[in-house]
Amino acid sequence: MSGISKNAAIALAATASLALLATACTGQAETTASDDPNAKTTITFWHGWSAPTEAKAIQANVDRFEKEHPNITVKVVGNINDDKLNQALRAGGSKGPDVVSSFTTSNIGKFCSSGAFLDLKPFIEKSKLDLDKIIPKPMLDYTQFEGTRCALPLLGDAYGLYYNMDAFEKAGITSPPKTWSEFAKVAKKLTKTKGDSYSQLGFMPNYHGYETVVDHYMSQWDHTYFDADGKSNIAQDPAFAEMFTYQKSLVDSLGGFGKLEKYRNTFGDEWGAKHPFQTGQVAMQLDGEWRLGMARDAGTDFEIGTAPMPVADDEVDEYGKGFLSGTIIGIAPQSEKQNAAWELVKYLTTDTEAVVSFANAIHNVPSTFAALKSPDLKVDEGFQTFLDIARNPESNTPPASINGSTYQTTLQDFGYQYESGKVTDLQKGLEKTAKQIDTDIAQAK
Repeated sequence: MSGISKNAAIALAATASLALLATACTGQAETTASDDPNAKTTITFWHGWSAPTEAKAIQANVDRFEKEHPNITVKVVGNINDDKLNQALRAGGSKGPDVVSSFTTSNIGKFCSSGAFLDLKPFIEKSKLDLDKIIPKPMLDYTQFEGTRCALPLLGDAYGLYYNMDAFEKAGITSPPKTWSEFAKVAKKLTKTKGDSYSQLGFMPNYHGYETVVDHYMSQWDHTYFDADGKSNIAQDPAFAEMFTYQKSLVDSLGGFGKLEKYRNTFGDEWGAKHPFQTGQVAMQLDGEWRLGMARDAGTDFEIGTAPMPVADDEVDEYGKGFLSGTIIGIAPQSEKQNAAWELVKYLTTDTEAVVSFANAIHNVPSTFAALKSPDLKVDEGFQTFLDIARNPESNTPPASINGSTYQTTLQDFGYQYESGKVTDLQKGLEKTAKQIDTDIAQAK
């Protein structure tokens, strides 16, 4: 995805709409496609990109596909969010899409379990694709649910650390921190107060600080959201308590929740030129690979450094990992042209030229090993960091759930309560939150 239409910004909003779809479907659709993929036909592809450069890049790939498959014409429809997609899949009919995509990786559990996206296993087996050798494991993980693969990844997002190299030099800091304890020291050293506010903040740790959300922090600790029985593990796994304790101590050491929130309210829009990292208001930022291009387009007047986010102090051997997400693509179960639709899905997700050209055009991370290594991939200075994070076997994303991102929202809400001091007993708070997560999942089944 592009930074302009970033999936994290819409994931939670999409969750509610998918609840309707999950109840509307009565099970996984049949996957016995009968259409002739060599027959002359027209299929419809719905995607969510809306910026002119993004739409142009999609169309360029479709044009290449049509040249290789002259019998298949693709009607492309852009700017489709999950609400519109949900309505079309519920309605069915010949006017609906054949190939569908979504920016909301956290809804894969709903898409797969409800039958909203078709099971791709028969198509993958027929095409003899060894996905383990084609696509990095974290990306394979977030496109399946409980053994059902109903999607494939179409480019990805990798999250890392951006830092102001000029500010580092002025502070005498020679390299980005690799552990969270080092990070706390660096963040404090980079912080300059001005009256009751700041002239420069080392890092905005608050959970409302754009990408500094709970699941992005948790990716840098070894953790397990659910136990073997599918029950929430957040109160038992010490990694969660460690993360919440660390984040709260970082908030306190940088001035306290109230002071930080007041400063945060002076920040510009996350997707605009006045983003606080780009203006120099913060010296370090947790963000995705798209920020590099956006900062340069905004005319940022300092040197930008990129690195993986730090890891837990006792997990330094895993430094280099990060949070991953991305666009998912699949086939509508109501499509009467599933074989032809599969040809497009397979091309867009596994053809190296297609993946590389699209990644180059919208500055996202390629979603295949071959594309990540391709000499045709444009690797600007600083971008290699995110390619390495995407390839790192320890990189991760939250596991899929039958009710989408609801459990993440519940945990995030607890984070707001804890960092602000409204909840003071961390363990009891985690136990209460775990019970709520389990209740929500049970009700969704």
